[in-house]
Amino acid sequence: MELEADVAVVGAGAAGLSLALRLARPPAHARRLDTVLLAAPPGPGRAAPRTWCFWEPDGGPYDEALTASWQRLRVHGADGAAVTAGIAPLHYKMLRSDAFEELAGRAMAASGGRVARVDAAVGRITPAPGGGALVHARRADGTRVAVRARRVFDSRPLPRLPPARTTLFQHFRGWFVRTARPVFDPSVVELMDFRTPQPAHGLSFGYVLPVGPCEALVEYTEFSGRLLDRAGYDRALRDYAGRVLGLEGYEVTGCEQGVIPMTDAGFPRRAAPDVYRIGACAGATRPSTGYTFSAVQRQTAAVAAALHSGRRPLPPRPHSARARLMDAVLLHALDRGRVDGPAFFTRLFTRVPAPRLLRFLDGRTGLAEDLGIGAHVPVAPMLASALTLPFVPRRTSPAA
Repeated sequence: MELEADVAVVGAGAAGLSLALRLARPPAHARRLDTVLLAAPPGPGRAAPRTWCFWEPDGGPYDEALTASWQRLRVHGADGAAVTAGIAPLHYKMLRSDAFEELAGRAMAASGGRVARVDAAVGRITPAPGGGALVHARRADGTRVAVRARRVFDSRPLPRLPPARTTLFQHFRGWFVRTARPVFDPSVVELMDFRTPQPAHGLSFGYVLPVGPCEALVEYTEFSGRLLDRAGYDRALRDYAGRVLGLEGYEVTGCEQGVIPMTDAGFPRRAAPDVYRIGACAGATRPSTGYTFSAVQRQTAAVAAALHSGRRPLPPRPHSARARLMDAVLLHALDRGRVDGPAFFTRLFTRVPAPRLLRFLDGRTGLAEDLGIGAHVPVAPMLASALTLPFVPRRTSPAA
C-alpha cells in the first residue's frame, strides 16, 4: 500500500503531534497541505503515557487539555529552607500526553481529511525518485505501508547522541499517589526539593505536582551519568514520600519513568535533502533543565508557517547560541563537581525574581538580564569551566 502526501510526520510524541495539529489548523489563506502522521502502533514500540510541563501566560492553545496549572513554585534547599515564589503572569502547566493526543486527534478529524493518522512502525526513510522521500512502515498486522511525501519530519529518538563534551542524563520515576486525608497544597508546585540523598556526581531532587489535596504526581529525579534500576528509583521514592513529605497510607495509582539527555552536543536538523528532524532529536531539550515542550512549540510553529507559505521548512535552532554556551559551561561544571548543584539552583531561585528566571530558563531573556542573573552564580568555578571547556574532546554516547 502506498500513500501520497505533501508532508509526512514520523512519530506521535510532543513534536509530531504539535506539528500535525498546526498543519490541521492552517491560518486563513494558507496553503492546504495533505499530511500523514505515522504513529507507532499499540505495543512495545509505543511510548507509555507521560507528563509534559511548561510555563506560559493563561489562555494558551492547549489549555482545554491541561490536567492542572499553578502560579506558585517552591524550591527546598538541602538544608530544608524553602523559597516560595509567585510567577504571575505566567502559569506552570501540566499536560498529559494522552489528553494532548486526543486534542490533536480532534483537530485532525476536523481537517476534512487533510491530515490523516496511520498507526504503523517506521523502519526506514529513503529518497524518492524525482524528489521527496519514501517512508517505509509496517502496521501491527504486518501489512506494509509506504508514504511518498515531498517533505518528511522525523521526531523519533536518535539511537546514538551526537558527539558532545558533556553528557548527563535527567532520569526520573514518578508515582501518581492518592492519600486518605488532605496533605497536598494544590496551589503550589514543589519544583525542586533537594532534601534527597545526593549522588556522588550530579544532583537529585524531589518534584511534586499536586492536582488536589489528596492527589499528586510525586517524582524522584537525578541529573547524573548513571541510570538506576527500577528498584533503585522506588527506594528513593519511598524515602522521599515517607521521610521528607511525611506521607502515610498512600495508594500508588500509576507510574511514569523517563530519561532525558542533557548534553552540549550539536543536533543536526536535516537527515537528507527532504528529511528534517524535529523535537528532542533536533535539539529542542534545554540542556541545563531538561524542559522541552515550549521549545518544541516554537520549532513546530516555525516549520508549519514555512510550509504554509511555501518557504524552505528547515527547523530553527530552538535555543540561542548564547543559551547553548551557558548550558555547556554549567553541564561541564556539574559533571566535574566544580559547583554544588542544589546550592546553585537554590541560590538562583532565592536571588532572582521567579518570572525572570523562568524566562531565562526558556531562553527569552536579553543579554543584560543574562548578565544580571550571572551575577548570582559562583563565578570562580564557572569561569574555570568556561576556560577548560574548549579543550575537552567530544565523544559519542548512546541515547539512554
